[in-house]
This record gives sequence, C-alpha cells and structure tokens, in this order.
Amino acid sequence: MIPSPDHLLVLPVAIPLLTGALLLIFARWPLVVRRAISGVAAVLLALIAIQLLMMSGDDAVRVYLLGDWAAPFGILLVLDRLSALMLVLTALLALFALAYAVQEADSDGHNFHALFQFQLLGLNGAFLTGDLFNLFVFFEILLLASYGLLLHGGGAERTRAGLHYVVLNLIGSSFFLIAAGLLYSVTGTLNMADLAVQMRALPAEDLPIAAAGGLLLLAVFGLKAALLPLHFWLPHAYGAAAAPVAALFAIMTKVGAYAIVRVFTLVFGVEAGPLAGLADPWLLPVALASIALGTIGVLASDDLRRMTAYLVIASVGTLLAGIGLMTEAGLSGALYYLVHTTLVTGGLFLLADLVANGRRVGARITPRERPAGAGVLSVLFLLGAMAMIGMPPLSGLIGKLLILLAALPEPAVQWVWTVILISSAMLLIGLSRAGITLFWRGPPSPQAAPSALRLLPAAALIGSSPLLVIFGGPLTDLAAATAGQVLNPDRYVEAVLGAATVRETVGGAP
Repeated sequence: MIPSPDHLLVLPVAIPLLTGALLLIFARWPLVVRRAISGVAAVLLALIAIQLLMMSGDDAVRVYLLGDWAAPFGILLVLDRLSALMLVLTALLALFALAYAVQEADSDGHNFHALFQFQLLGLNGAFLTGDLFNLFVFFEILLLASYGLLLHGGGAERTRAGLHYVVLNLIGSSFFLIAAGLLYSVTGTLNMADLAVQMRALPAEDLPIAAAGGLLLLAVFGLKAALLPLHFWLPHAYGAAAAPVAALFAIMTKVGAYAIVRVFTLVFGVEAGPLAGLADPWLLPVALASIALGTIGVLASDDLRRMTAYLVIASVGTLLAGIGLMTEAGLSGALYYLVHTTLVTGGLFLLADLVANGRRVGARITPRERPAGAGVLSVLFLLGAMAMIGMPPLSGLIGKLLILLAALPEPAVQWVWTVILISSAMLLIGLSRAGITLFWRGPPSPQAAPSALRLLPAAALIGSSPLLVIFGGPLTDLAAATAGQVLNPDRYVEAVLGAATVRETVGGAP
C-alpha cells in the first residue's frame, strides 16, 4: 500500500463537505460572500484535483484509510489514474458552471451554493470510494443535492421534471441496496477489492445470486447513465434545469459510466471466474441503441435545451460503446471521448441559456427572431455542433475515430461503425437545421446582447474541443495508460488488501 503522505486524497471530499455545511448554516449571509466562499472552494478543488492527477502519473494506486481501519473493514478512498481523471474533469466543469451561475442564476434561491458543494461532494466521493456501500452513499448525496438544484428557481416545468427524476432515482436506489445485499449475502463483504477476490473463489451454488446482484447493479448504473430504456428522465430534467445546473449535470451520467467501468472490470473482470465478463452481452447492444435513440431525439427536438439533453444521451451511448468493447483500445478511446463530451455538452447547455435570454421566444428552435449577439453565439454553436458531430478538426472526431478503430478486430465491428457513422450524419442534419433556424432566419431580437464575461464560461467549455486536439498526444497517452491500469485489477486489489492477503484468500491458508 502506498499512503498519501499529505492527506491530499481526502480533500476532494472534505472541502465540499465543510464548505457546503458552512454555506447551509449561514444561508442568510450576503450573496456576494456566499459566492466568494463557493468560488474559493471550487478553485481549491481544481488545484487539488490537478495535483492528484499528477501524483497518479507514477501508476501507483494510493489508498487512504479513514480512521486507520484496515481494509476491508474500514472506510477507504482509493486514487488511481481513472479516479484522478474524473476528479479533474468534475472540478473543471464545476468551475465554469459556477462562473456562469454567479452572474445571475444563483440569486433565485438561498441554498444554491450549498447544494452545489454537496453535489461536488457526492461526485468526488463516488469517484474515490473503494466500497460498494459507500458508492451508494455518495450516489445518494449527489442525488439529494441534484433534487434541490433541479428545482432551483421554481416553476411548473421544473417541478414536473423533478418529480419524475426523484421517483425514478428512488427506485434505482432501492435496487442498488437490493443488489448490494445479494452480493453481501454470498461474499460477506462490500469492499470492491475484497469483492473481486471473493468472486474468484465463489462456490458454484452462490454464482446465480452473485450474477443477479451484478446484473441488478448494471441496471442501476444504466439508469444513472441514462442508457436505453432507462433514459426517459434525462431530457425532461436536463432541459428544465437552470443552465449552470444542467452544465454540471453533464458529469452526472458519467458517474454511471464510471461505476460500470469500475465494478465490471474489477469485481466482474477477467479474474472473476465463471462470472467474468458478466456485463459484456448487454453493454454494447444497449449502448448502440442509446446512440440511435439520442440521435432521433436530436432530430425531433424543437428546443435547444432539449436538443442538448438528447446529445448527452447519444454521447453516453458512444462512450459506453467504447467501454462495451472491453478492450484496452476501446476503453482508451472511450476515456478520451468522455473528457470531450462532458466539457462540450456542458458548454452547450450554457450556450442554450444565452440564446434563450437573447430572444423573446426563449430557446425554441423557431425562425421568429435571431438572438441578440447572434454573431458570437453562432460561432460558438458551430464549434460545439462540429465537436459533437465528430467533424474535423475538433476533438469529437478523434474520440469517435479511436472507438471505431478499436472496434475493427471485434465481431460487432459492422454494428459499431454503422450506428456511429449514421448517427454522426443525422446529427449533422439536426444541428445544421437548428443553427440555420436560430441564427440565420428571422429579424434580430431587441434583447440585450450577452456581455463578454457572461459568454466566457460557455466559450471556455466549448473552446476546450480544439485544445483537446492540440494536446491530443498527451491526452491519448493518459487515456491509454488509464485503460491499461483499469484492466489490470490485481494492481488495485493488491494496493487495497496487500499481495499476501490476496494470495492467502485465493489459495487458502499458507
């Protein structure tokens, strides 16, 4: 085990927890003070996440034992390349979403900044935890915060969307507990490293129960990731949420994707005996179907915010298609695509709000009037659309190309290529229609054009796409190294439990 010498590993959880509690207790403080506290916390999180990513570059898996209770009995946080990458991505997205929120959107309620910090607590905890039950706990924290953020600002549309969102996620949480109970009943543990070890030596009579628990987890994570047929909550929720909330929610579906990668490469990975590859027959077909459904949703959307929500579904399908190949090349391409799609879709949600505020008819895709500041907004929309379609020279092309190349040796290569390429062509049609209607047709709106400061967060997130191309070499190297580490579960298990403990558990007492 390699300890974290300066306890940096616990800070992504501790900082938003303490900041959120402080903001909740002093919710009546002046808004400018709450903005300053939340902003400082977000900047600190970004700096710490970058430092943790640099620490993970030595390919070590670091373990932080809370209360110094030894695994598998205590609560622990685990840092590897994958969790560090997700922490950085969350911190960057949150920083720009918060920069947009403090310009107006956070003034609609006293608890926006507290909920925002608790959301970050749940996200960071989910990416760092090494225990299945604590993954459930952090899921619940981020979901509870997201309920409040979704309803921020009020209104009938948000209330309806929030009701559906709450009910479905409560059902998902119930299934998560059932799945955890099934796995605990046959293994006696919920520590993910220990689960991986116990799964290798599971008696034949216990295999059906473990398989049922694993498949139930896949369904729960599929709900979080908005995979078909568990997607229907997302367009309503993301389309109705306030712009900075929807932008932060761009990472929410990636939590489901992360959980799929973590659990089904570690607990049900190549070393899991008869249950190895438990998710393989389901993941790729469902991912391809989600791409098709998200694409159809984009074509059918008459509102830019709803269209962006369907882009999230299509992009999650593409991401899971790479993961579903269950190869190092496929996972590497998926991780590059994950960074691209999270940042760009977050920027598109902010852009949709700028368009809506610059028109008297909101974000509806209608030629009745062009938004104020249409020149700059149209350029940002063009960049974002090209990136999501996968057109050169932006990052969407690289991400999709990496996944397509990874599929070449696989039996499902025809399906992967066909669905992704047809989807890209249909997205070109749908987004082109939206862009022409919004920015080329109708008289100019009398609304005030957005300020440069208000444009900056959306421009930064969408502008990350060409940066991901410029720094494509180091990023693809990072993605490849991360994929290699994730697909070598023994390194994770030995870091948490110790090599000697693993050998004794699998091979019997020495």
